[in-house]
Amino acid sequence: MSSETRDTVFIGKKPLMAYVTSTLIQLANLPSVNIKARGLSIGRAVDVAQIIARKTENAGYSIGEIKIGSESLESQDGRTRNVSTIEIEVKKNAS
Repeated sequence: MSSETRDTVFIGKKPLMAYVTSTLIQLANLPSVNIKARGLSIGRAVDVAQIIARKTENAGYSIGEIKIGSESLESQDGRTRNVSTIEIEVKKNAS
């Protein structure tokens, strides 16, 4: 693992607040953090971004650029499937 700070939080199946905490820790050291998810985790990624933007409004965090797309993945039975993706930027507001 490199000593370089990562600016991306990948959303999976952990509890929601684990991702909120991880994102806030990253934001303490970086001007912006990207929250990435795909498939069924997209809703959880949106929830994480909304919690940070609403609950920490006084701390000066807001939602920046949002990118949506899809990736082609090969399923276990060998078929190619398209999976939706989302990337949400959470950033510190300019002081």
